[in-house]
Amino acid sequence: MKLKFKCITSLFLPHLLLILLCAAADHEPSSWSSIVYTTVGRADYAFDVFSLPTEGPPTTTNELQITDGQSVNFNGHFPNSPSFSSFVSNQTRTRLSSERPLLELVYVTERNGLWNIYYDAVYHDAPGSRSAHEIPSRVQVPLLGAVNVQKSKIGISMKDKPSVAGDYLIYVSNHDDPGVPRTSWAAVYSAELSTGFTRRLTPFGIADFSPAVSPSGTWTAVASYGERGWSGEVEELSTDIYVFLTRDGTRRIKVVEHGGWPSWVDDSTLYFHRRSAEDKWISVYRAILPTQGPVTTDSVIVERVTPPGVHAFTPATAPGNKNFIAVATRRPTSKFRHIELYDLSKKEFRELTRLVSPTTNHFNPFISPDSILIGYHKCRGGSIGSKSPLFLENIRSPDAELSLFRFDGNFPSFSPKSDRVAYNGDNFMGVYVANRDGSNLRKIYPESAFMVAWDWIREGVVYTSTGPFLARESTEVDIISINVDDGSYKRLTTNAENNAFPSPSPDGKWVVFRSGRSGHKNLYIMDAVNGESASLSRLTEGPWADTMCSWSPNGDLIVFASDRDNPGSGSFGLYLIHPNGTGLKKLLQSGSGGQTTHPSFSPDGKTIVFTSDYGGISAEPISNPNHFRPDGEIFTIKVDGSDLKRLTYDSYDDGTPTWIPFYIKPVDVEPPNENGPVCDFEDCLWLNQMPNPATSAAAHMVSNNAQARCGA
Repeated sequence: MKLKFKCITSLFLPHLLLILLCAAADHEPSSWSSIVYTTVGRADYAFDVFSLPTEGPPTTTNELQITDGQSVNFNGHFPNSPSFSSFVSNQTRTRLSSERPLLELVYVTERNGLWNIYYDAVYHDAPGSRSAHEIPSRVQVPLLGAVNVQKSKIGISMKDKPSVAGDYLIYVSNHDDPGVPRTSWAAVYSAELSTGFTRRLTPFGIADFSPAVSPSGTWTAVASYGERGWSGEVEELSTDIYVFLTRDGTRRIKVVEHGGWPSWVDDSTLYFHRRSAEDKWISVYRAILPTQGPVTTDSVIVERVTPPGVHAFTPATAPGNKNFIAVATRRPTSKFRHIELYDLSKKEFRELTRLVSPTTNHFNPFISPDSILIGYHKCRGGSIGSKSPLFLENIRSPDAELSLFRFDGNFPSFSPKSDRVAYNGDNFMGVYVANRDGSNLRKIYPESAFMVAWDWIREGVVYTSTGPFLARESTEVDIISINVDDGSYKRLTTNAENNAFPSPSPDGKWVVFRSGRSGHKNLYIMDAVNGESASLSRLTEGPWADTMCSWSPNGDLIVFASDRDNPGSGSFGLYLIHPNGTGLKKLLQSGSGGQTTHPSFSPDGKTIVFTSDYGGISAEPISNPNHFRPDGEIFTIKVDGSDLKRLTYDSYDDGTPTWIPFYIKPVDVEPPNENGPVCDFEDCLWLNQMPNPATSAAAHMVSNNAQARCGA
């Protein structure tokens, strides 16, 4: 069987991969298939690492783009290890100078469908260049490509916030399953780059985030839950600061209660952020560890550094520099995150990035060892652009028989012949349909809508819920069927009491959906053509929420999400039931308080794909752009409850997956030409919630005075 591809000539987003149907290729075995899912907001940015000098006024002419404009490059680190530089140069046999490079950078990147940590070195300057990636005398090395321990797993996992200690790379990965539901997989690892030997530094059963290595390389500090575990928060994490020996993870001890994103100045002084219990501002604090005697939380001196009136977080330091730190800030007068320096003696802020890119978000600063440069990442595009009609981004799948793709749209649904796709637009406005290759894109329904499902028999018909998403039982939401060819639609429910998540039966006769008509969200089945006026029966009943239902391809099962274990708690598990109401079975619960939702059957009906926080959270949410559920990942499970598999390993909000009966070969998904990325995304929405006015008024005066002194 041949899978024929047709060329597309539309504009492209540079950070996404669009299916280019341009060549014929042998199809994989018929049992192979693909999963397409949405990552909230990820289509709207393409990060690169930039730098500004710490001295002199920041301008567009002295801002340097360091990374190469490929995919997403973020969380940089300026290494301070001559032996590390020599190792990289010798390994690549491309050393261009006997001297240290002009600029070195270690950073996280997501490209070619997988995560890695790269090392970039620039040896000679290019006059007039504002981008280091334009400089020809440049080395770029993937640092974990040769790791020989659990290589395949490490190849698909996140590598958050890398640091270098000698010839060792210290980083976060979430490839190890702790085996406990709703427990974070994030742990700190050390990779010896000369041998590839990898050691886990975090104890099993513990989650560590945001590692920072002390200037001597002896100690590593992390934000950690310790043995307490993740409680489900997706904003500022309730982690503590732990310190342990970098060489092997031993002598681990908690030094600070409540803190995140540690950064060392010397081996006994570190900075971190946390939300103040008194005034609720997120601020930077300093912890001074005793140099004599035992180190305990009682013996560590903790001091607040940045004042209330401004959120300040993700602090960065340079070895031995006690003059200033770099922070990311959110001020009450701005909706953008910016990088500022904070003078520790004058107790004043000095703005950097706002003076260069005032309407761009900047993330996670880091300082060069000589304190000359401030690094950070931001979207490399300068303005909001227009999107191409349809695009996929291949993500490396842990299952060779299953290809995995991000989709820029909500609730994607493929037609029975898989030649067309329907989906909801941004902010759930409208329903769109396009050919599988992205051509013939049309908006077939203009109003607010969520969830799209194709009729199995009538190929030109899709179902959707029209009305607000995430609403109460009595909210006006109804189900309609839409003729995708002429845009006409029929209203199938009329009581307007939150009728949503339609899923048609494979024989085309029925639609299962959820409704709040009884005062609770339960499942109902109605006639697929004429709706509830022709036939309506109740499938589930109880004082809970049954929702997000999906009918199996052979018609014998319906899978749905429900909070019936703890009604009203927001904790959802997966359940199976026969269409006649018999055989109710609990399939999976993420864990106490967890969310397991948006199930969809495989083409053979034997496996279910869904989104869940089963794997906990992978990174400090404050270090990322806004993601509604930064703990959402894609999993699969057999209908008998066996063979639970994790498919995505990131810190994004992955959800609304759909399983399609054909295999999209990753090699047939080509990277587009660079035409400038879209930069249309938001900072963490919860940072908009500034503390109460009474607290803010006095505190804001402090912040304003500091701004006035530094010429803001």
